[in-house]
Amino acid sequence: MTWRHQGEVKGTDVSSDVKRTAVRTKSRPQDASSTAAAAAASGRRGRLAFPAAPAAHRTLSRACPRERGRGRGRKSRASTAARVRLPRSPSLVGAVTVGGAGVMAVETLSPDWEFDRVDDGSQKIHAEVQLKNYGKFLEEYTSQLRRIEDALDDSIGDVWDFNLDPIALKLLPYEQSSLLELIKTENKVLNKVITVYAALCCEIKKLKYEAETKFYNGLLFYGEGATDSSMVEGDCQIQMGRFISFLQELSCFVTRCYEVVMNVVHQLAALYISNKIAPKIIETTGVHFQTMYEHLGELLTVLLTLDEIIDNHVTLKEHWTMYKRLLKSVHHNPSKFGIQEEKLKPFEKFLLKLEGQLLDGMIFQACIEQQFDSLNGGVSVSKNSTFAEEFAHSIRSIFANVEAKLGEPSEIDQRDKYVGICGLFVLHFQIFRTIDKKFYKSLLDICKKGFLYAYSISTIIKTTMNLYMSMQKPMTKTSVKALCRLVELLKAIEHMFYRRSMVVADSVSHITQHLQHQALNSISVAKKRVISDKKYSEQRLDVLSALVLAENTLNGPSTKQRRLIVSLALSVGTQMKTFKDEELFPLQVVMKKLDLISELRERVQTQCDCCFLYWHRAVFPIYLDDVYENAVDAARLHYMFSALRDCVPAMMHARHLESHEILLDCYDKEIMEILNEHLLDKLCKEIEKDLRLSVHTHLKLDDRNPFKVGMKDLALFFSLNPIRFFNRFIDIRAYVTHYLDKTFYNLTTVALHDWATYSEMRNLATQRYGLVMTEAHLPSQTLEQGLDVLEIMRNIHIFVSRYLYNLNNQIFIERTSNNKHLNTINIRHIANSIRTHGTGIMNTTVNFTYQFLKKKFYIFSQFMYDEHIKSRLIKDIRFFREVKDQNDHKYPFERAEKFNRGIRKLGITPEGQSYLDQFRQLISQIGNAMGYIRMIRSGGLHCSSNAIRFVPDLEDIVNFEELVKEEGLAEETLRAARHLDSVLSDHTRNSAEGTEYFKMLVDVFAPEFRRPKNIHLRNFYIIVPPLTLNFVEHSISCKEKLNKKNKIGAAFTDDGFAMGVAYILKLLDQYQEFDSLHWFQSVREKYLKEIRAVAKQQNVQSTSQDEKLLQTMNLTQKRLDVYLQEFELLYFSLSSARIFFRADKTAAEENQEKKEKEETKTSNGDLSDSTVSADPVVK
Repeated sequence: MTWRHQGEVKGTDVSSDVKRTAVRTKSRPQDASSTAAAAAASGRRGRLAFPAAPAAHRTLSRACPRERGRGRGRKSRASTAARVRLPRSPSLVGAVTVGGAGVMAVETLSPDWEFDRVDDGSQKIHAEVQLKNYGKFLEEYTSQLRRIEDALDDSIGDVWDFNLDPIALKLLPYEQSSLLELIKTENKVLNKVITVYAALCCEIKKLKYEAETKFYNGLLFYGEGATDSSMVEGDCQIQMGRFISFLQELSCFVTRCYEVVMNVVHQLAALYISNKIAPKIIETTGVHFQTMYEHLGELLTVLLTLDEIIDNHVTLKEHWTMYKRLLKSVHHNPSKFGIQEEKLKPFEKFLLKLEGQLLDGMIFQACIEQQFDSLNGGVSVSKNSTFAEEFAHSIRSIFANVEAKLGEPSEIDQRDKYVGICGLFVLHFQIFRTIDKKFYKSLLDICKKGFLYAYSISTIIKTTMNLYMSMQKPMTKTSVKALCRLVELLKAIEHMFYRRSMVVADSVSHITQHLQHQALNSISVAKKRVISDKKYSEQRLDVLSALVLAENTLNGPSTKQRRLIVSLALSVGTQMKTFKDEELFPLQVVMKKLDLISELRERVQTQCDCCFLYWHRAVFPIYLDDVYENAVDAARLHYMFSALRDCVPAMMHARHLESHEILLDCYDKEIMEILNEHLLDKLCKEIEKDLRLSVHTHLKLDDRNPFKVGMKDLALFFSLNPIRFFNRFIDIRAYVTHYLDKTFYNLTTVALHDWATYSEMRNLATQRYGLVMTEAHLPSQTLEQGLDVLEIMRNIHIFVSRYLYNLNNQIFIERTSNNKHLNTINIRHIANSIRTHGTGIMNTTVNFTYQFLKKKFYIFSQFMYDEHIKSRLIKDIRFFREVKDQNDHKYPFERAEKFNRGIRKLGITPEGQSYLDQFRQLISQIGNAMGYIRMIRSGGLHCSSNAIRFVPDLEDIVNFEELVKEEGLAEETLRAARHLDSVLSDHTRNSAEGTEYFKMLVDVFAPEFRRPKNIHLRNFYIIVPPLTLNFVEHSISCKEKLNKKNKIGAAFTDDGFAMGVAYILKLLDQYQEFDSLHWFQSVREKYLKEIRAVAKQQNVQSTSQDEKLLQTMNLTQKRLDVYLQEFELLYFSLSSARIFFRADKTAAEENQEKKEKEETKTSNGDLSDSTVSADPVVK
């Protein structure tokens, strides 16, 4: 509604319009057919004039026979369109509301303009181009929307997600045609009747819609959004002050309803005249405009509902009383409040008017107590016996339809009409002062039965909840759960219609056309029956015109207006037994179906609207507890939140607060607090508890047998799609994940040593519940790390002796342990330690390793200087020089075995180790130290790369300090930028320079190793063959212990030896000397030769079938294969280790390369200097 006014509704001067219309109509020349029709209709005087100027009535009465004759003549060829002039005011179309008066009038006008009949085709071409462009736009836009949907939603379907619904398909038929354009027959009087009645029905529908959407909600939500504890003194008066404008609008609305009720009663009373002398507008025998009475009942229902809302609104009445008291205080001292006294009295009168009209519960009573009889001699209502009888007949007919369907499975909306029937009954009694006691008793009986019937899920829910509330009785949990299930079913039905909207839309159009076809067939049969009767009468012409109007109106979209016109037309067209009994009822059923299918979407939405849940939101906590206990049905949460969202449109009509957003925020906050308390927080705690108990199962803290204690599958909550509520999406998975991440992070910071436990819990959460957890990334120790970098650095001598190095995986494994577990150290642990202590720990670690190597190399030098060792090595060197030509430059395997046995004769330790075993251990420890340095370098790179991974380009890092200076920001910002630049510089340098540690340790020891005074170290390369033989025997022994019960001394890797040998050979620059021995080639040939010999012997002995000998040979072959494999692994490890120390170049070649680099650098510097000095000259 667009009208906004105060006081009485401004009327339109009708009498002048009527006079002008009558004059123009009367002065028109009549053709022969019109004259003949007028003669045939002689004696009839039509009057469709209600209380108005007497002159106008008389004039219109004289004009009516002529119009009726022209309109009803079967051979009439009236070529001029007839249009009904209706007042353009807030009053009804076709009904004038000045003092309750209304006039129906007709005006014949010529067209104001016509289209140019010459068509050159340009308009058609233009239309086709525009249509083509529009189609192209739609295709592009559709594809764009689909791409957006594919990017945002995992599910792809024909319709949008119900929670998003940015574009909805509306099935309601619509056309831009007015009632005047739709109601066109040659029977002008019938046109007037149908037009006015249709206009009144449309007006009532608009008033009803405005009441349901605006005024009901505005009254119901008054006082909501503010708790008693949050309200301070004066808030009540402020709310009422804001609400006064709403009450003023409601007053205008109620006044408008009074006028419409008055107009409807007058229009009906004018049609059904009991005075036999007075001329009739149309013959009303057998004509029952039941639709009019149904609409009048709907309007009375609106007034009754307003009375009921206000009468039961305690808060509204309390605030109104407090506001009046405030007004009295203001009245005593207006200047104190800044109010002019002359404006105060009119305002007080206005408030008294509002109170008497609205707040005293007299809205409906004041309506029915209006003076319906015109005082100026117009329409008589109370003494119109024909109208009274028709009124009562229509009430009984409507009641019969409701009573027959009430409680039946096929009941649809009949129940909603009961209040209207009661309102019509009271109105009838108030006007005519007669009562049908039998009918009154039937009404009361239905009222009693109404509590037992429920035609839909929606009615069950609303009736049950409202009954509990009105009777102030608590609901049982079982009832709450059952009602919430019904709410879910209600929303599930709505969602089903939405999901199938494409199919429904496709079907509705076909169903509508089919029903219209059936109705048209029935009307066509009846029309033929009327035409075939040659007897002429005014009543028969009315029937024929009504059938033609219904037929024409059905040929078009099934809009509300068209269906209303058809209903009114059939009220006239069904008299005189036009339809047989077996034809009329099917037609009525078809029209009812047409109403249903045409408003299918709106009816589904109305029935599935759960706005009432706002007043029963106390059941929500119980519902959430039930959902938590029965996690199998977790998906039903979507339906409940969809129901809770239905409250939002109604709440937007609240007017007592500064903004309706305040009320929405309060509702949002309340629902979210309940959700957090009764579901999300409980879910978080339960998931955390389950993860803890699962990780600590070995402690047997609780009985975890699901057959005894029962288990809930909470993982189903995490498979739910995010739930939409207000302007947010509630993602249960994200909420629980965030809670666990936050909890694990905080607890890890408190106890760093529990990092591994929480890491295991994260992994378990991913495996069991599918939660993608975030790593804590805390600089911390770990249980599996065993030792911190700082601790290793301080005890490097213990670390290298107790841990074994694996070259390929770059990991240290504990040699032996007192428990069932062996600690390991890898790059990630080192990186965590570096984050803990800072990158400066890396250089300190290298320094400590340098000090350790100094001590080990001293022992190394002492061993090599020992006379027993040195003399044997010199002999072996001399021997190899002598026999190398004979042995193809290969060091003999037997010579290495002899050296190994000879060293053993020098003595062994109590643990059974020879000096060569101890020397091998020394070299392994040196290699472990170098492996640790390599791991420190890798860990540093890992740490630095993680820290600097967000820098886009390491080659072009922005200087933030300069940028801050350019912008002239604060000093604190400048210091922060300078600190950021320093951090970025450090990380960049660390990530680039971490590879120089090996070179540093080579450069620092190599000069000392290669000095002439340490010439005894030059014999090292010749001891490597017996050392490798000793290492292989030791390695095989350690691996064999893995399969034994007593695993003391068992090991599967010790690459520290290969690393140590490669490092020392580099220090001594003896890679070429060692390669000249061709030692590993000699070993390979030796074992392959023996393997072939054993195989040959096996072939020989296989004929003798000596099993013991064969077993011995198999064992021998297996032993040879193992030895050969171990030597091969050692060769690969040594070759890999040599890469770290650039084994491809000798010391002389490296020095030459270094010298060339320095010369190049110097020349570049000279060139730049010369360029700088030359600039001034060039200038």
